[in-house]
Amino acid sequence: MSEQLKFIVEQLNKEPFRKNFNLITFDSLEPMQLLQILNDVLAEIDPKQAMDIREEMPEQTVKRMSSLLGMLKYKPPGNLSDVSSFRQGLVTGSKPVVHPILHWLLQRVPELKKRAYLARFLVKLEVPAEFLQDDIINDTYHQYEELVEGFKTYHKECEHLRSSGFSTAEIRRDINAMEEEKDQLLKRVERLKRRVESVSNHQRMLEQARQLRVEKEREESLTHQKQEQKNQLFQAEQRLLRLRQQLKDLRQAAADAHPESLMKRLEEEIKINSYMVTEKLPKELEGMRRTVQYMQKVASEPAMGQSDLQEMEDKIKEVDSQINQLIEKRMMRNDPIDDKLTLYRQQASIIIRKKESKAEELQEAREELAAAERELKHRSSQGQGSHGDEVIRGDELKRLVAKLRSKGTTYKKKRQEIAELRAEYGVLQRTEEILKQRHDTIQQKLQTVEAEKGISGYSDTQEELERVSAIKSDLDEKKGRTLDDMSEMVKKLNSMIVEKKSALAPIIKELRSLRQRRAELNQEYEEKKAQYESCAAGLESNRSKLEQEVKALREEMAQKENRYHYINAMSEIIEMQIQRAAEETKAYVSSNPQEKKKAIREVYMKNIAEQELLGKKLREEQKVVRENHSANMEQMKMWRDLEQLMECKRQCFIKAQNQVSIGQIIQEGGEDRLVL
Repeated sequence: MSEQLKFIVEQLNKEPFRKNFNLITFDSLEPMQLLQILNDVLAEIDPKQAMDIREEMPEQTVKRMSSLLGMLKYKPPGNLSDVSSFRQGLVTGSKPVVHPILHWLLQRVPELKKRAYLARFLVKLEVPAEFLQDDIINDTYHQYEELVEGFKTYHKECEHLRSSGFSTAEIRRDINAMEEEKDQLLKRVERLKRRVESVSNHQRMLEQARQLRVEKEREESLTHQKQEQKNQLFQAEQRLLRLRQQLKDLRQAAADAHPESLMKRLEEEIKINSYMVTEKLPKELEGMRRTVQYMQKVASEPAMGQSDLQEMEDKIKEVDSQINQLIEKRMMRNDPIDDKLTLYRQQASIIIRKKESKAEELQEAREELAAAERELKHRSSQGQGSHGDEVIRGDELKRLVAKLRSKGTTYKKKRQEIAELRAEYGVLQRTEEILKQRHDTIQQKLQTVEAEKGISGYSDTQEELERVSAIKSDLDEKKGRTLDDMSEMVKKLNSMIVEKKSALAPIIKELRSLRQRRAELNQEYEEKKAQYESCAAGLESNRSKLEQEVKALREEMAQKENRYHYINAMSEIIEMQIQRAAEETKAYVSSNPQEKKKAIREVYMKNIAEQELLGKKLREEQKVVRENHSANMEQMKMWRDLEQLMECKRQCFIKAQNQVSIGQIIQEGGEDRLVL
């Protein structure tokens, strides 16, 4: 339980909760606060659960939490399997109920987040069967099920793409590179078209080149078909050789098979199988049963502490010492008959051990043979499924392996050359970018100088004139250039390329050796890095263990200090109470009346007497009130009637004042007269 609380507190102190709890503060939380923390953890898993539980009825809170826990497939511990007790513990915020839930949730927050997200779309709505009789509702429900299945498919594809390691940035870079290559190829094609248009009969030459390309493609396809047919013929010949060899082996086996040898072989197999069934397997089964019983016994017993383990070790030592004493007594007895029997017993035990070891070797060999046969069947089925033929064996397999190795070395060489070319291409690209940057800086400086000299735009005009003149010269050269000049230029370019390659060959060779050295250093670096990381991980784990121990000891020390201060405070309080009791006893026993008056007993007696007098006075007042109650009630009723009568007169007077005057009222002698 303490480990569970430590884990919960550690997880709640981390992101995104950041509660800043320790074991004491967390254990002293009120049930309502504990339920609020559980609700916060559920809100981290499902954002729809974020709310203040004080604004919600307890029944609704328990219903909401229970439905979410059921959807997350939480199973209460064995002692809380009863649903009613689990719900009651959840309503009251019981620690034995809430703590296991928090421990289970905090162990698998990412997994539960994913499950809660999927449950929003995959938990189907329960529609009663009588509602599904309606065609519109039935069609809508089928569409809903199809959408759920589609969501499953799309989610699986999304997870597969996430786990496949594809990067959108790399794909974008590849697309941009391919677009740039496409633009370069289009430009090259345009340049070649412009060059070819100046040649006479270029359409006829293009048509012949197209036909040549078609014929080459056809030749390649025919060569491929020829190679496939050769491979099929070779495979058929190899299959024929294998079948002949199998037929030969079967004939030899049939020729060597005699009834006596077959019977002998069967008898040996029967003996081996009977030994396995009657002796070896029952012993192994009995040993496994004993092991299971021991395991069940250990699992049913309560957890053992350090003292229990020490007691068990002491018992083991005592039993070992008793066994050693019995062996020494037996050796001291030295009975000659027992000595002869011990020799035979040792020989029998040696034979039994050899027999058991051979039986185990036989069992392992049979298991390996069965596994090899299954693997052979699996490989043969794969081979037949892919090519329709059986698996190649023997010398043909060796030749095929040698051929694959040669192709593998060729492939590695070509791949290395491609990598070198790509590296050179990267260097050239970087050089081009640097030259462009330098050109831009020079152009900016030139523009500033032109602006200072008052001739802005001179370089642009000069470049435009040079470009126009270059275009004009190019057009003139194109017009005056012939096919012989083009072939001569191609020869010159080829010779220059050969010279450059020959000049670059030693540099490239040296670069390859340096790259190989770099690869070796990288490998050594990776090995040293792995050693360092493993050592650092070990030290880090040791450090974390020590930190946990220090933390636990500090918490224990804090608990002990709190207990110490609490005991000291209680002892001081008890001492004060004892001192007050002694003073009270001294004052009560003293003959001085002034000291007796100061005693608490006298004060309390005085207060009691005053309260008794007050109670007596109040009882007398109560008696007077009870005696005069009826008369007072009648007088009160008369006053109320008088008040109602006066109110009625006032209302009548107000109504009379508000009415239209139809005469004159004269009041004389207590009489009212109306004169019209």
